[in-house]
Amino acid sequence: TDIHGNLLATNRPITNVYWQGTGNKCFSKKQVDDLYFLAQTLDMDLPISSIKNRERYKKQILIAKDVPFTTLSKIAEHFAFSPNLTIKTQFERYYPYQMLGCHIVGYLGNNDINSKEGKMGLERFFQRELVGKTGLVQKTVDAVGSSITQREIKPIVPGQSITTTLDVPLQKIAEKLFPAKYAGSFILMDSETGDLRALISRPTFNPSIFLKPIEMKAWQQLTENKPFINRAYNACYPPASLFKLVTIIAGLEEGVISTDSTCYCRGFLKYGNRKFHCNRRYGHGNVNIKESIAHSCNIIFYEIGKKLTMNTLASYANRFGLGEKTGFTLPEQEGFIPTSDWKMQTKNERWWPGETICATIGQTFMLVTPLQIARMIAGIFQGYLVNPRILKDEPIIKTPLGIKPEYLTFLQEAMKEVAEEGTAKQLKKVKDIDIYAKTGTAQTSSLDKRKLGGEHIEHTWFVAHFSYKNQNPFTIVIFLENAGYVRIATNMTKQFLIEYKKHIDRYYSSP
Repeated sequence: TDIHGNLLATNRPITNVYWQGTGNKCFSKKQVDDLYFLAQTLDMDLPISSIKNRERYKKQILIAKDVPFTTLSKIAEHFAFSPNLTIKTQFERYYPYQMLGCHIVGYLGNNDINSKEGKMGLERFFQRELVGKTGLVQKTVDAVGSSITQREIKPIVPGQSITTTLDVPLQKIAEKLFPAKYAGSFILMDSETGDLRALISRPTFNPSIFLKPIEMKAWQQLTENKPFINRAYNACYPPASLFKLVTIIAGLEEGVISTDSTCYCRGFLKYGNRKFHCNRRYGHGNVNIKESIAHSCNIIFYEIGKKLTMNTLASYANRFGLGEKTGFTLPEQEGFIPTSDWKMQTKNERWWPGETICATIGQTFMLVTPLQIARMIAGIFQGYLVNPRILKDEPIIKTPLGIKPEYLTFLQEAMKEVAEEGTAKQLKKVKDIDIYAKTGTAQTSSLDKRKLGGEHIEHTWFVAHFSYKNQNPFTIVIFLENAGYVRIATNMTKQFLIEYKKHIDRYYSSP
């Protein structure tokens, strides 16, 4: 269930109707009438010859599967005292919201001909708890298969229920607003507790399709866009400009800049024989640190990179939880933060100063997951890293950042400017919510290939931290593969915050 008790996965009864043979060589008039009644009520042609065969040898044959309750009531009333009709109920997995939250919930697949097991998500990793223990019944039958006695030897032990931290109403809002044409992920995390209230990975799938055999053509169409990768924590991407938040902290903590530092941006920084460009080719002019973050100017970060080693930068990235698992319950990718030692060991090549300059803006070899980014952003505002939680009963685990509070406050103020005057200023239109943000675009190929489109277009990052009324603060992370324009993600966030306000006002505000 979600946090409110809404069912995300459950079992629904499947009631089947069987004809039980009683040993007659030919149908009696009553049996003929009964079969006619069955055919009319079920609105189907019955396999009369097969039924006749089972009737003669006291065997059972399936007549109809998953019979609706109203139809079943008519049949049960008509055959109340008939030895020829047997009604059996079994249970089938049921996903009330279908694709909603499917990457977290997971799905069941065939284990053998008679059973299914979890293949992904919570269905897989809590298989034992969800299934419970099977019972054992001893039956005695005669030579023709008729039951004589039956007794229970071992009772069934029902499976446990699992309460997740997901919030179905918020998940629905996010699902509705996520741009349909893009692959990517959306995370909404409680910044204080790590509770994941909404998590999306696209493309998506309907877990119900695995309850029955899938044709090869349908399977090929389904897997074409790799829908079973959870892009929120099982895929890694360059952090792009989001890494600038780490670079600023490293520069401040190591004393190579101060909160009052400024620089002049003319569109590039020349270092050695190479030009390192800003995202604005004709430059930003004189900018301070907050303005550099707000308008995503690269130059001051390059200047920091000239004065720090890659190993120092990597140590601060690790302090923010990048390049390591978040402690999430389900299996996740670790990501990667390079060091000069790693490059020498793996490539037998030194780490060049120009690579450190690129690393300050989140390029080179580094890779992170969106869930790691959510943890980092929440940490900037809480002063600790919290392990993301998907189960209500999980412990809340916090790890102090070890960063000076005044530097974290400075970073928060810079992210405030992003939302008010910088690359995410669209969010200024959302009233009464305290919003902080950062944007980023990650290159996927050389700039001259961008015009080819598709996989050559940049990935888009957007993060925000917000609070409204007396609710816990939330962290949003949006990642869109090959979207190119940050505006797509900021528009989604703006609409989400508007819908979030309506939701809170409707359900949680005091009278």
